[in-house]
Amino acid sequence: MIVIEPCNGTPVTEQRVEIVERKGTGHPDYLCDSMMEAVSIALSREYMKKFGTILHHNIDKGLLAAGRVEKLFGGGSVLAPMELIIGDRATFEAGGKKVRVGEIAIDAVKGWLRKNMRFVNPDKHLKYRVVLSQGSEELTDIFARSGKVLGANDTSAAVGYYPLSPTEGAVLSLERHLNSKAFKNRYPETGEDIKVMGLRTGRDLDLTVAMPLVSRFVWNEKSYFERKDELRRVMERYVSKFEGFRKVQIHFNMLDEPGRGLNGVYLSLLGTSAEDADSGQVGRGNRVNGLISLNRPMGTEAAAGKNPVSHVGKIYNVLAHRVAKKLHSRIEGCREVYVLLLSRIGTPISEPQVATAQIRLERGMRVSDIARQAEEIMARELATINKFCVELSKGKYPIC
Repeated sequence: MIVIEPCNGTPVTEQRVEIVERKGTGHPDYLCDSMMEAVSIALSREYMKKFGTILHHNIDKGLLAAGRVEKLFGGGSVLAPMELIIGDRATFEAGGKKVRVGEIAIDAVKGWLRKNMRFVNPDKHLKYRVVLSQGSEELTDIFARSGKVLGANDTSAAVGYYPLSPTEGAVLSLERHLNSKAFKNRYPETGEDIKVMGLRTGRDLDLTVAMPLVSRFVWNEKSYFERKDELRRVMERYVSKFEGFRKVQIHFNMLDEPGRGLNGVYLSLLGTSAEDADSGQVGRGNRVNGLISLNRPMGTEAAAGKNPVSHVGKIYNVLAHRVAKKLHSRIEGCREVYVLLLSRIGTPISEPQVATAQIRLERGMRVSDIARQAEEIMARELATINKFCVELSKGKYPIC
């Protein structure tokens, strides 16, 4: 059932207070989400290679336990490695063919770390514990049933929206800039564990940024604060280009206190607080559009690591944002869109129990004017969901 209805309430951009958070590449929660998703992509690829189809797996229970390091000005050492627990369910054997699930999982994690974390050596700085088991017969049987479209393996709801507000865009843009390859090449002393918290009050935007400096590049307390001042100026120049705000302020590493030596500065040996301060867990980080937006409706499903062909906790979360974007771009006069999808376990994923689009239109327009067009767009997206799932299995759509 597809339902098109008007979007009621005050638009996010017109609310007096808006709060948006982004956890960046090296944040322990982001690490967990990304590494478990890398495992799902690798397993999907192996299943396709061996069996011509993606078999049951859900790698959405992951925990990154913090290690222990000694940080010194100019360097430091790892005293105890981080530990990654890779959990839930996977298919180890089918049709007499075995799958090296544990090896594939660890190789996928190491590959992601080598690509994204400059100072983490995945062979030395992490221990791995694979606690994946064979799935239940009832859920694995979904993959053996006939039909071009698999049945949903859960009764679950998801929500997506578009467009991003200027505040959401600013928070996302700043973190991506600070963790971009170009920025890291120019400022190698900046760690990947970046968190940006945005508070918009009226037309004023206040951004609080946490970003460690890597100890090997910082020789003493004086050089730390000199680098910090320069980096703050760099960020201020970058955010000055954001439009729609009267004033944008940056607050950077606010726990710092001059005169306290190592205890008064935010240093990191490996670029992530998971080295000694903070553990990570799947599902505690960004939503699938890369943000934690407190003024928006949010689902509670952890999308990372779930299988991309039957687990609606992943499929519908990503699809809802994709459909909202298409509705906004293709319907003239469409200001804001929310898409809600609800599955029923066992029902084909192309047939949600309900697919709802809540659309805010320009003044003078009525939902009845665009309802048919919106229904056609949503129906087309659901009819081609298999293609979407294949793309999802290859990592085409980011999930954090």
